[in-house]
Amino acid sequence: MISGTEIIEGSTRIIVPNNHSINGPGKKTNDVFFNEQMAFNRDVSVMFLRAFSKEMTVADAMAATGSRSIRIANEVPKTVVTANDINTYATLYIKENIRLNNLDNCIVSNKNMHSLLAEEVFDYVDIDPFGSPIPFLHSSIIGCKRDGYLAITATDTAPLAGAHIEKCRRRYQSTPLRGPMCHEAGLRILIGAIAREAAKFNKGITSMLSFSSDHYFRAYVKIIDGAKHADISLSNLIYVSYNPLTLERSYSFEPGREYKYGPFWGGTLFDKKHLLKMNANNMATEKRCNKYLETWRQEIDVPLMYEISEISSYLKKSTPPFDKFIERMNEYGETSRTHISPTGFKTVLSLKEVLSVYTEVLGEMG
Repeated sequence: MISGTEIIEGSTRIIVPNNHSINGPGKKTNDVFFNEQMAFNRDVSVMFLRAFSKEMTVADAMAATGSRSIRIANEVPKTVVTANDINTYATLYIKENIRLNNLDNCIVSNKNMHSLLAEEVFDYVDIDPFGSPIPFLHSSIIGCKRDGYLAITATDTAPLAGAHIEKCRRRYQSTPLRGPMCHEAGLRILIGAIAREAAKFNKGITSMLSFSSDHYFRAYVKIIDGAKHADISLSNLIYVSYNPLTLERSYSFEPGREYKYGPFWGGTLFDKKHLLKMNANNMATEKRCNKYLETWRQEIDVPLMYEISEISSYLKKSTPPFDKFIERMNEYGETSRTHISPTGFKTVLSLKEVLSVYTEVLGEMG
C-alpha cells in the first residue's frame, strides 16, 4: 500500500507523496518525486496533445507518480499511454492513480527508460528528468516513431543560461550567453542539442513549441526521418555576437572571433498553426495557460530578444510605458512581446532603429 495526499489537477485525481515539492525546482529525495509547481508544465502537455485530435501512443519514460501520464490518459482522447519508471515504488503510485481515475488506456511499466525505448517506439515520447536531459536524448529519439514527437524538459538552467559556462560546454557542446537574452539562449542551446543528436541518426527536427518558464526549459519537437531533413536542421544552427557595452547583437551561421557564443538553434520556436488548435479548457492553471497561449501566438519567431531595461540603462533615460513603446515600434517594423520576460521584446528592427524609437517615445512624453 502507498500513503499520500490526493490532489485534483485539471480534471484528474492524483495521489502524490505527502512530502512533495510545492515551489521551485524541488529537491531529489529517496521518495517518489512530485512537484506541484509543474502543473503548468503538465497542462501544456495535455493542451499540446489534445490539439492533434488523433490516435496516439504515448511514453512517459520517467513517470514518477504518473501525474503526467495519468492526466494525458484521462484528458486526451484516443491516447494509449505507457507510464514508465525504473523505481518499483513509483509504479505503486501509478497503479493507484490508474485505479483512482478508472483508466483502461494507461499501461504501467517498470523498466530502465533506455530499455523501454529500445524495445518499443511511440508517437510521442516525454522526458522530464531531474536536471539535464542530455543522458537521455539518444534513447528518446530512438523511441520516437517516424514523424513522431518528442517533449524534453531541462531544469539545469544555470549552465544553460551562462552561470556555469564550462558545465554547459561539457554537457551541450555549446558556449552559453550571459545577458538579457540568456534564457532565450539557453532554450536555443537545448533545441540545438536535440537537433545535433537527431542528426546522428539521419533525422531532422522542427520545433513545435519551445519555451522558458519558471526554473526550466521545455521543448516539443517533431522528429522527421531523412538525411536531407537532418542537414536542414543543422543549417539552422547559429553563432552569436553580443557586446554588452554597445548592446549590439547579431548572429552568423558560422563561428568566428566575434561569433563566439553557441551553437544555438536559430530556427523557429513555434508552430503557429498548432498553437491555434490548443486551448486551455479545464486546465489546472487555466488563466496562466491562456496568457501564455496568447503570447506565444503573437510572438515574433526571430532570435535575440531585447529587454526594455537594457535600453533604459544604455541611454541613461527613464523607461517609457511598455505598451506605448511596443505600439510605436510596430509602426516602423514588426515587434512583439516575448514569453521569455514580461519586459522583453523581439523585433525585426536594427538596434539603431530601436534606440531611435525609444528616444522618440520619451520625447513625446515631455
